[in-house]
This record gives sequence, structure tokens and C-alpha cells, in this order.
Amino acid sequence: MAESESGADKTEDPTDKRKRDSREKGEVIRSKELNTVAVMLAGTGAVLTYGGALAQTFLTLMQKSFTLPREVIMDERYMQIFLLQATKDAYMATQPILLALLIASLLSPLALGGWLFAAGGMAPKFGRLNPFTGIKRMFSVNSVIELLKAIGKFVVILMVALLVLHKDQLELLAIAKEPLDQAIIHSVQVVGWSSVWMAAGLLIVAAIDVPIQLYQGRQKLLMTKQEVRDEYKDAEGRPEVKGRIRQLQREASQRRMMANVPTADVIITNPTHYAVALKYDPEQGGAPVLLAKGTDFVALKIREIGVAHEIQLLESPALARSIYYSTEVDAQIPAGLYLAVAQVLAYVYQIRQHRAGRGKRPKPLDDLPIPEDLKRDADPDTPA
Repeated sequence: MAESESGADKTEDPTDKRKRDSREKGEVIRSKELNTVAVMLAGTGAVLTYGGALAQTFLTLMQKSFTLPREVIMDERYMQIFLLQATKDAYMATQPILLALLIASLLSPLALGGWLFAAGGMAPKFGRLNPFTGIKRMFSVNSVIELLKAIGKFVVILMVALLVLHKDQLELLAIAKEPLDQAIIHSVQVVGWSSVWMAAGLLIVAAIDVPIQLYQGRQKLLMTKQEVRDEYKDAEGRPEVKGRIRQLQREASQRRMMANVPTADVIITNPTHYAVALKYDPEQGGAPVLLAKGTDFVALKIREIGVAHEIQLLESPALARSIYYSTEVDAQIPAGLYLAVAQVLAYVYQIRQHRAGRGKRPKPLDDLPIPEDLKRDADPDTPA
């Protein structure tokens, strides 16, 4: 019960993000034994295939080196030419073997872990300079496993070498009686086959090491329940962070909304709990636009800005609630409210004319025509 509650034990499978982060740090499953076996098999195979030509080339180079005439030895220019030619011949003879080793070293990682180019893996880790950490690693379970693998490799190679020597002892003794040319080529073949058998012996070590590396790699990536929850929160966004972002967005939107209130033509109120600010631009056409809306404190702020900028305030609880619930900020009012809002704007225009001394004061507006589907009944003293 305590284990499930605390989530301290790593019992959860790694997530895709955990695996991706691990690769970015250069932490991938690798088996040095598998890579070593692949390189040895490729190298010994190339020696068996091209060893005869390689031995013949080096034998020819040795013969040329020990049979140079005196006048050639004394000529510095000729010696440079001979050295360059000998280097070229040696390189061409060893090129197939070197190429086989290169291909094996490049392809062997694909069997386990794949290729990886991670800058995080090349970054210096100063924590490794701590001697206490180093001592701890020396006596860790992983160090014991590595020691057992080293002992196992030594025993396997020793046993295979003894078996090969016992099997080829007569052939090795016979090499001493063969002509030099034949003995060199024969020696290369014997060494090549001996290396093949020893590399094959290492396959046993690799077959044991690969499952161990897979198990250790998976254990290292396992996660606790709390880590899974934290990662999910980071991916989806922590509730407190998302709440703070929404709050900042609302505040920024409210500031923009309040900045537009001074340009309104009329502010319709509830009168206390609702306030909506409308603007109509005859040059652009279309319907009136809702510049701002709010309840309670926001409604009070809209009214204060309206009074400060001498914007006409009109009390119409039903219309204020209808506009508030049916229209978003910066959007046009719905078609069902065109007639009611038109009467309000006409009333505001007549009020302006009256204040300017160019007309009589209009009569107060009676019940405005609001469609039933847009009405929002509410107590005028409480917000809906």
C-alpha cells in the first residue's frame, strides 16, 4: 500500500518523451561485446580472404628493401621515390581489411541502439571528477557485472586459444620446415582461422551481454508514478500556470476593451449590474459593434469611463442583458436587435441635437422591441 501511495518505486514504463530525452543526452543501449565481435569477425574474414595477397605484397616489399643496389641507396631522390611507392603498395594491400573493419564498426551499432549524434553526450560532466562518485561507481553492481564479463571473456578466449593450439600444433610445427614464401602465407591463414574461432567464442559473451544491456537500459528508463504525473502536467500545462495565463489574457483583453470605451456612441446599463458599450460607424456600414461589456465591477468601470468622456448612458435592463449574452466583444449585434438598437441610437442622436440647441428633447424610450429568443430575464439587482 505504501509503495502505491508514494510512487517512489520505478514501476511505470518509460514515456516517449523520456526515451527521446534519453537519446538526446546520448544515453542509448550499447553492447561493447557485440561491437567487438562484429569488428573481429569482419577483420578476420577479410584477413582470410585477402591475407594471401597481403602477405605476398609485404614479402615483395621486404625482398626489394633488402636487395637495393649500392648506387640506389646512396641516391636520396630514389630513396624518397621508393619509400612513397612502398607506402602506396602497403596501403593498397591493407585497404580491403581496413575497409571491412570500417564497415563493421559503422554497421554494428545498428544492431543495438542505432546511430546517435547527440551534443548532450559530448558535454563535459564535471560530476565525474568527484572522487567519491568514482569510488561509488567502482563498487557498484554495474562494475561487478563488467568485472564478471572481463573474466568471462578471458576464460573463453583462453579456452578457445588452447583448443586451437592443440588442434593446429602439428600444422604450426610444419611451418618451420616450409620455404619462406609458403610459410608466411601459411602463417597468415593459421592466424586468420585462429582469430575466427576466438571471435566465435566471444559470441557466447555477446549473447549474455546483450540481454543484460537491454534489461539495464530499460530499468534505467523506468519511471515512478509521480514522474509520469509530472511529465503529463508539463506536457498538458500545469493547472496553476494555465490559470495564471488565462488570468493574464483576461486582464490584457479587458485593458484593450476599456481602451475602446471612449469611442463608443452609447452605453446601455442594467443599471447597476450590466453595462454594454456600442458604436455605429455609418461610413463602414453594417450593424453596430459591441466595444465593451461587463458585470458588477467591470460594468461600474465602463460607466465611469463613459461619464468621464461624456458618453450617453441609457438605462435599459432588458436590452443590456440581451446584448451582453448574445454578442461578443468586437462583434456586430445580432439581427434580432437591429430595431431596438436603432431606436437607441436615434434617441442618442436626438439628445445630442437637443444639447446643441438644434432640437427639442426627445421623449424617454418605451419598451424596446426585443425578440423572445434574445431576451434574458433576470432580477435587476443580481447578475444572471
